[in-house]
Amino acid sequence: MDEVCEGKCFSFPKEEEGILEWWTEIKAFETQLQRTKDLPEYIFYDGPPFATGLPHYGHILAGTIKDIVTRYQTMRGYHVTRRFGWDCHGLPVESEIDKKLGIKTKEDVLKMGIDKYNEECRSIVTRYVEEWEKIVKRSGRWIDFSNDYKTMDLKFMESVWWVFSQLFDKGLVYRGFKVLPYSTGCKTPLSNSEANENYKEVADPEIMVAFPIIDDPDGTAFVAWTTTPWTLPSNLALCVNADFFYVKVRNKFNGKIFVVAESRLSELPIEKQRKGVPNGFVKDSENSNSKTKGSSGGETNTVGDTYEVLDKFSGASLVGTKYVALFDYFVEFSDVAFRVVADYYVTSDCGTGIVHCAPAFGEDDYRVCIENQIISKGENLIVAVDDNGCFTGKISDFSGRYIKDVDKDIIQVVKDKGRLIKSGRFTHQYPFCGRSDTPLIYKGVPNWFVAVEKLKDQLLENNKQTHWVPDFVKEKRFHNWLENARDWAISRTRFWGTPLPVWISEDGEETIVMDSISKLEKLSGVKVTDLHRHNIDHITIPSNRGPNFGVLRRVKDVFDCWFESGSMPYAYIHYPFENVELFENNFPGHFVAEGLDQTRGWFYTLMVLSTALFGKPAFKNLICNGLVLAEDGKKMSKRLKNYPSPMDVINDYGADALRLYIINSPVVRAEPLRFKKVGVYGVVKDVFLPWYNAYRFLVQNAKRIEVEGFPPFIPINHITLQKSSNVLDQWINSASQSLVHFVQQEMDGYRLYTVVPYLLKYLDNLTNIYVRFNRKRLKGRTGEEDCKIALSTLYHVLLISCKVMAPFTPFFTEVLYQNLRKVCNGSEESIHYCSFPQEDGKRGERIEQSVNRMMTIIDLARNIRERHNKALKTPLREIVVVHPDTEFLDDIAGKLKEYLMEELNVKSILPCYDLLKYSFLRAEPDFSVLGKRLGKSMGVVAKEVKAMSQEDILAFEKAGEVTIATHCLKLSDIKIVRGFKCPRDMTKEEIDAAGDGDVLVILDLRPDESLFEAGVAREVVNRIQKLRKTAALEPTDMVEVYFKSLDVDKSISEQILNSQELYIRDALGTCLLPSSMIPSYAVILCEEYFHVSNLKFSITLARPALVFNLDAILALFEGSTKCAHGLLVHLLAMDHRNLKLEFQRGNGKINVDCIENQPAVDVVLGEHLLLTVGDYFNTKCSWVYAVKGSQDEVGDSMLKSKAYPDFVRTPLSGNAADRVLRTLMMSLADSGKICSSSFS
Repeated sequence: MDEVCEGKCFSFPKEEEGILEWWTEIKAFETQLQRTKDLPEYIFYDGPPFATGLPHYGHILAGTIKDIVTRYQTMRGYHVTRRFGWDCHGLPVESEIDKKLGIKTKEDVLKMGIDKYNEECRSIVTRYVEEWEKIVKRSGRWIDFSNDYKTMDLKFMESVWWVFSQLFDKGLVYRGFKVLPYSTGCKTPLSNSEANENYKEVADPEIMVAFPIIDDPDGTAFVAWTTTPWTLPSNLALCVNADFFYVKVRNKFNGKIFVVAESRLSELPIEKQRKGVPNGFVKDSENSNSKTKGSSGGETNTVGDTYEVLDKFSGASLVGTKYVALFDYFVEFSDVAFRVVADYYVTSDCGTGIVHCAPAFGEDDYRVCIENQIISKGENLIVAVDDNGCFTGKISDFSGRYIKDVDKDIIQVVKDKGRLIKSGRFTHQYPFCGRSDTPLIYKGVPNWFVAVEKLKDQLLENNKQTHWVPDFVKEKRFHNWLENARDWAISRTRFWGTPLPVWISEDGEETIVMDSISKLEKLSGVKVTDLHRHNIDHITIPSNRGPNFGVLRRVKDVFDCWFESGSMPYAYIHYPFENVELFENNFPGHFVAEGLDQTRGWFYTLMVLSTALFGKPAFKNLICNGLVLAEDGKKMSKRLKNYPSPMDVINDYGADALRLYIINSPVVRAEPLRFKKVGVYGVVKDVFLPWYNAYRFLVQNAKRIEVEGFPPFIPINHITLQKSSNVLDQWINSASQSLVHFVQQEMDGYRLYTVVPYLLKYLDNLTNIYVRFNRKRLKGRTGEEDCKIALSTLYHVLLISCKVMAPFTPFFTEVLYQNLRKVCNGSEESIHYCSFPQEDGKRGERIEQSVNRMMTIIDLARNIRERHNKALKTPLREIVVVHPDTEFLDDIAGKLKEYLMEELNVKSILPCYDLLKYSFLRAEPDFSVLGKRLGKSMGVVAKEVKAMSQEDILAFEKAGEVTIATHCLKLSDIKIVRGFKCPRDMTKEEIDAAGDGDVLVILDLRPDESLFEAGVAREVVNRIQKLRKTAALEPTDMVEVYFKSLDVDKSISEQILNSQELYIRDALGTCLLPSSMIPSYAVILCEEYFHVSNLKFSITLARPALVFNLDAILALFEGSTKCAHGLLVHLLAMDHRNLKLEFQRGNGKINVDCIENQPAVDVVLGEHLLLTVGDYFNTKCSWVYAVKGSQDEVGDSMLKSKAYPDFVRTPLSGNAADRVLRTLMMSLADSGKICSSSFS
């Protein structure tokens, strides 16, 4: 494996960009599809977005969900075709062109020419395709753009024709009227979902109007309320609620008699008393707020003072009553209209309880009038408002005027007729067109319908066959929508869309529906190459009845774009004209995913069309996500700039971090997410960096093995590792198997929101438990074989985690995998070609539970330390662990003991099986659970529960239930509180406890002088580790550590270092050397002074230095100082690591035969030299000379220039041998390569 940089130097975005380039280079996605082409199909339907705008976080969220699922299914052994789709038709495109060309009316389009208009639309459809492709690919999603589908493609449109023809043949299509939200600005009806996108608070006129009852002797009048005066000229009926009570009241001051709902009587205008006015009263019929007018001396009268109740009757009794029409525009309906009808849509929360019905301008009005035979269902509804929102000639007095501008004039006419009872302004939320920003109206529109109401039972049944995540969207929101489904208006009187394939004769008696291009060509004799309006509107079909009956012409409507997207499962593969076997063997599709808003959009249209065509749902599994909001909880707005650009976030933190952030959020459970950029950074900091550091730790220690002269790291077979005797190996192997099992189980259930938290917890355990607790083993301090087992385990665990996480974080896992695969023969070229891991080992639930509890113990013990300001570096005497599970306590006192003691810095662990020795139990009833259930018995039960003895509570926990006052109570009904019982001979400052309801941890906090030395040693080690970081050393960098006491009395520090020598050596991997042994020529890396526990000392880090036995070296050359000099120079010139490696290869011996004019000699490690001062110190030998050597100091150029330090520290003795050596040493000292030191 190649070396890797520090986490702080690792750029996630740059690494991802490199992976993207590599994927493109090897055609990774295309290769994956080719490799899996013979595997079973997994059918995924990708809902088509509009390309007239740029992608936002909602698109990235849905795309990420889709990418995760399809990548996972590929790893599970399926061939998953992923083609991007584009919604090309409809109002969004036309609106753009209308703005561009200044088009206001349909006449403008016709004047321009439909052909030119449609080609303008076509020209902008793919405006942002390149930006979409760039962002989608950069987000890590694998999907085919080169083989995308477009709803404007000829083949797609032909399949849409086929779908319609099938519905027509089944009798599920008819032409009629439907009252729809209508945009007068865009001149088109909108879907209900589109109408709900843009509400504004407006003040509309509100009036109460009198409708006199025909032939009533008292002149009684119904009073109806409306906020749309412009609909009054089209009034055909009044509607009451049959279950309401209505009252007949007389105004005491003017004698007028009205009928209103009893509950709404207070809404009638009241008379207001004024001084100086005859009878003291004045009318207030034109002010809806009923505030007192005039002087402050007036008093507001009550409804009871103004009106006298004459009669009371049910709403049902009013049905059929005829009234005098307000206008005479629809006098031809007099025989059936202008009468009272009843329906439950009339409510008592506003108005008078009587609703005026204009069937062309209200959905309920239309329905009620049809049900009561005032109008008939079909094409003959008179709509007195044109496409531009202006009155037609039918309303002769206001013809050609915009309806909203006529409100005041209509109110005046009503007033002039003496029919105005009350007027004012009504402030409420009103829908506006999201594109033209004009107020919407409800308007009857001639339309083609799918008879959804006929399919309702089958739709509900098919919904039961689908699996939704989360399921409440299916069971509530979608079920309710299906339950109340109305016939679906599928046509639009627009231009840019798939034309309806319906040709009708001039007399309306003959209708032909095209199901294919070939049928149209055959019947018309015209070659067809495009199905848009301007290419087929001119095509006519000869009548089957003969030339005398003329020709059939196409209706002018186009399909609602929802019909096209609902046809996607068939049209994107041009079914049934192509891919028949592919479709029929794999329908319903396996998976779809979109936002919550699609429950009434795409999910609904998919379900309706598949049910109508095949009697099946269109999909088996569905993930529904919530909305991504700005950080302030508002809708993301380009105008407000209240959210960061997706590409800015990706460029700062990487796509993987963004993917993981949004997937691990409430939005995957169909709840809203307040997007916070800092949350994406948190994923990098808390997930990716620890994960990367665990990987880097593996690589560093694998490289260390090579540096130390051992063969390159090759991981041990995973099956062999399953037999490891190390408890943490067993635990992480078991946890890995649990991970594979859980992720596979949950991903097969499409529950991404449970998968990601589990994955993140696993990665946290990997880094903070396995790597942290195993650092000694991984660094080789417990032996070469144990080190290799630990490294191999870490390797396989990282490999498994990468494969499991690959669908979620495709970039980062690829980065890690590409390095990990270098030591594994036969591995796949890309991690995304790998299969999903299989469970190939036995899971150890006991050891997983024990380690989890161990981590709980560590957290609880740390909490106790924090409460008492006891730093973790301060050793404590004892920890007591109280728990009833003997197996767990055996693990804590046995194989987990060393980890617990080291992590908590305690000297002993005492397991305790007696739950009452250190704790007391108290039972408390759970009032939130029992209150409703027990009612009046709650008091008696609560009293007895609180009185339960310790033995009673233990027996209850063991049995799982208890009967109190004839009520059977379960474990969930009673809370068991465990409290700490302090021993009598100790205070809470000396002993304290913490628990989590499962395990109780007790710490002995009393000071102990015997622990002082261990505490100081821990502090020293801590300072050395920090010093290594200061010197920017890698874990594989070898250094020698020197200690110098700065105290007057050095005996204390010497005593501590001697007594704690084993701990220090174990923690550092090397011994602590006295500073007196630092060679004067040593390369000092870092030096710092410390003051710990009243001890002052310095720590020095230096590079390793060679130590020579000059007597032995001279003996090699029979006393020749010249030859000895040559050998020393040669050895000092070598790289320290390479020299060590040569000795390892030669089993402690090297042959030096490369020095010119010198005999070859064998140099033996331990006889002629030692590689470090530490080795010299540990061997306790009596060599006289230590010679420093380092590649940093011994370059060839330095040898030639003689530019060496000039220093000899210790004078040599005067014996003969020393005189011989003095000559050599002085010669070498001149070159700065050695110093003479007495270490005996």
